[in-house]
Amino acid sequence: MGPVAFVLKGYPRLSETFIAQEILGLMRRGLDIRIVSLRHPTDAHTHPVHDEIARLSKASVLYLPEYLHQEPMRVVRGWWRARRMPGYRQAISAFWADLKRDLTRNRIRRFGQALVLAAELPAGTVRLHFHFLHTPASVTRYAAKMQDLPWSGSAHAKDIWTSPEWEIREKLTECDWLVTCTAHGAEHLKTLAADPGKVHLQYHGLDLTRFPPAPDRQAATGRGGGGPVTILSVGRAVPKKGYDDLIDALAALPKDLDWRLIHIGGGKKLKALKARAAEKGLSSRVDWRGAQPQEKVLAALRKADLFVLASKIAGDGDRDGLPNVLMEAQSQSVPVVATAVSAIPELIRDGKTGLLVPPGDPAALSAALARALADPELRRRLGAAGAERVRKEFDAAVELTDLARRFGLPGDVEAA
Repeated sequence: MGPVAFVLKGYPRLSETFIAQEILGLMRRGLDIRIVSLRHPTDAHTHPVHDEIARLSKASVLYLPEYLHQEPMRVVRGWWRARRMPGYRQAISAFWADLKRDLTRNRIRRFGQALVLAAELPAGTVRLHFHFLHTPASVTRYAAKMQDLPWSGSAHAKDIWTSPEWEIREKLTECDWLVTCTAHGAEHLKTLAADPGKVHLQYHGLDLTRFPPAPDRQAATGRGGGGPVTILSVGRAVPKKGYDDLIDALAALPKDLDWRLIHIGGGKKLKALKARAAEKGLSSRVDWRGAQPQEKVLAALRKADLFVLASKIAGDGDRDGLPNVLMEAQSQSVPVVATAVSAIPELIRDGKTGLLVPPGDPAALSAALARALADPELRRRLGAAGAERVRKEFDAAVELTDLARRFGLPGDVEAA
C-alpha cells in the first residue's frame, strides 16, 4: 500500500495530542503516513509522541507555504505542474465556485497551497486525508481533484460548527468517508450529508500506555487546616474554554475553603485572565504555568485533587468537542467538574463519574466546586468511577481498530 498524505493545519501542536496519538497508532499498524502541514509550528515544546512519530516517519513533514507571498516561485512551480494534471480543470472549477461564495484571501490561499501539495505529493500516494473540516479539508479537496485521488477526513469541533453549511454539504458529497469524534457532531453532520452513511462516530479515546494507573493520594480536606485542595485546569486561554467563568466561580467560593488553582496552557486571552484573577484577589491562589509538554501535564494530573474545565459556546459558534484532557484527568482518578456542553456529557455522567453544570453559569460552577472541595469522599468516589469508565470504554487502541480498517489495514495487528 502506498503513502497516505495527512493534511493538518499545523504540526506539531501541543493542543492536538489526539491527532498525534492517532497518527502514531496508525503508523504502528503499518500505514505509511506522510504529514503535510499548512503552518509551521509555533509551540516551544513538543510531546514525546511527536518524537516517536519522527522516528517512524519515512519522510520529513511537508510544510506548504503558510502565506503565498512568502514563497511565490514555489506556488508558480506548483501551478505549472498541476495545470497538466488529470483533474486540474475540475479543481479550478470548484475553486471558482467556492470563491464566488467566499470572496476572501484565505480562500485564494487554500487553492495556492493545494497547487503546491498536488505538485509535491510523494510518488505513489494513494489517498489524502484531512484533519479538520475547514481549511485543511479545502486544501485536500482541491489537491485530490487535481491528482484524481480518493480523499477522506476527520472532523472535530470548531470546524463543524463554524464552517458554512453549503461547504460542509459539498465536501461530504465528494469525500469517500468522514469520521468525527463525538456523537453530538456526528448527528449534526449526518443532517447535512446527502448520504448520512458516509459519516462515522470515532472517539479518539486515550492511549492508556501513556497514562499509567493513578498513584495513591493523601486526600486534602479543603478546610480545617488539612491543606489546600489542588485544582488543575488544562486548556488554551480562548473564549470557548470559559476561563472567565472559572475565575468568577473561584472568586465566589466560600472563604473558609482552602484551595489553589494550577492552569496549564497558552492562548491569546491569558494576559486578560491573569488581570481578571488579580482584580478578584486571586493572584496568590493561581499558578499560571503556560503551555507544557505532555509529560509535565501528566505529572500535574498525578498530583491534582480536582480537575475543572468550564467550556462553553463562544460568540462565533466555536466550541469544544470532547476534550481529551478530561479523559486524561479521569485516567488518573482525578474527579472532574465540567460543563454540560457539546459532547462532554458523552464522557461524564453527572453525579456518577463527575459533576456537570450548565455552560456559562459561574454561580452553578462555583457551587459544584464548593461541593467537591469540601467533600474528600465525593472526590474519591467520582475519581475512581471516572477512571474505571475511561479504561473500559475509551481505550484508543480499541477505538483505532475501525479507523485502521477504513485505511485498508487489519486494524488489530500492530507492526513490529
